[in-house]
Amino acid sequence: MQIDKSFSILKNPPTKIAFLALCTFCDLKYWVSCVRFTPCIITTKHNVDFMVLSRWPPQMSSEKAIAVANKPISTRSRMSGTSETKTVWILASVGMQVSNALTVIYPVPFSIGRKAGCSLQLPSRTVSSHHADLTVRDGNLVLIDRNSTNGTYVNGRRVTDLTVLKPDDLIQFADMAFRVRCDDHATASNTVAEDVCDQALALVQFDRLMEKRLVTPFFQPIVSIDGFSILGYEVLARSRMFGLESSAAMFGAAAKLNMEVELSQMLRWEGIREGLSLPGPTRIYVNTHPLELGRAELLESMVQVRELATGLPITLEIHESAITSSEEMFELKARLKDLNIQIAYDDFGAGQNRLAELCNAAPDVLKFDMGLIRDIDKASPERIKVLGSLVQIVLDLGVQPLAEGIENENEAEVCKALGFTLAQGYHFGRPAPPSKFVA
Repeated sequence: MQIDKSFSILKNPPTKIAFLALCTFCDLKYWVSCVRFTPCIITTKHNVDFMVLSRWPPQMSSEKAIAVANKPISTRSRMSGTSETKTVWILASVGMQVSNALTVIYPVPFSIGRKAGCSLQLPSRTVSSHHADLTVRDGNLVLIDRNSTNGTYVNGRRVTDLTVLKPDDLIQFADMAFRVRCDDHATASNTVAEDVCDQALALVQFDRLMEKRLVTPFFQPIVSIDGFSILGYEVLARSRMFGLESSAAMFGAAAKLNMEVELSQMLRWEGIREGLSLPGPTRIYVNTHPLELGRAELLESMVQVRELATGLPITLEIHESAITSSEEMFELKARLKDLNIQIAYDDFGAGQNRLAELCNAAPDVLKFDMGLIRDIDKASPERIKVLGSLVQIVLDLGVQPLAEGIENENEAEVCKALGFTLAQGYHFGRPAPPSKFVA
């Protein structure tokens, strides 16, 4: 694939944020290396247009950029049958020490130093002019120190020889720290296994989403089972950023950077902040990520949330699959009660029905998974009887049962007859920004 020499500049003004795009055509992958922060359209000989949002060094000509764009990316390849997996190597800044938190190691050799012209220029006087190089040898990422004054360190150990790096290694160029990341993509029989371009954009934009808190919380009503009263809203994560529109996409990008906890905390904060504009008094349900359980940061973040919204009724949702210890949940519930925050177990019935935890550390609300609710009006008498028995157990424990995923009146009527007290689903309201619920 060749890149045509005609660059069609879009009308959008240059952007201040660095993006990178991985151009993919069949099983070929090419990085369009950076020029100024300018959106471009690049046309290939196959008449395939790629929008490239890229950082363009002022000294690089269009001709040189085209030459770089036509050069295949250095990757580590593994063959498995007819499939090939390629790894894109990335440096992730630790502590936001540089303007771009994610830097693709391309092309190689990839130079790091203080002087202009280095592939990665670090603005620190402790970094040598040409501090180190990164390259790919035999499919491995290799670090080479260039006799730097203040040293290059891998996982706290100073290195002077060629050093093979692994994902999650911590590299320090003097006082500038980075984490090695990699992104695997598989191709088979000329079919791209996933939309690599979208994923690459999402990965780089994730840093901007976190730094600028560019999320748009949506709210879905939680109602009394008769549907007459809105009793609360669940916060659902959304974003208008390309490739990060849904919570699944956000957490997919966060997982590649081990930032699921940080993302979850930020989503709760923004959800509560936006929820303060909803007509009240109403209860706000916020979610957790399974990795947060057992960490002190979860309770600390809820203390901060309570300080933000002192009088707002709040319920913290915990996914059923994340519950592993009755004692841990009992302690968490007690601490949250001190903050006047309720607790709900989410997606009950999606995995193991944790009746032991339900009895020993009963939540305030139990949300039955939509898989138990869907088409309940058409279900067999046996299925309806089992669900009714579970609802009765929950009621006997003094817990409010909530039916998730109700989509029509018939499902709502059956759930009401079974004893559910709360309901949620498209039948009662779709997720929407808070402005939709403000009169």
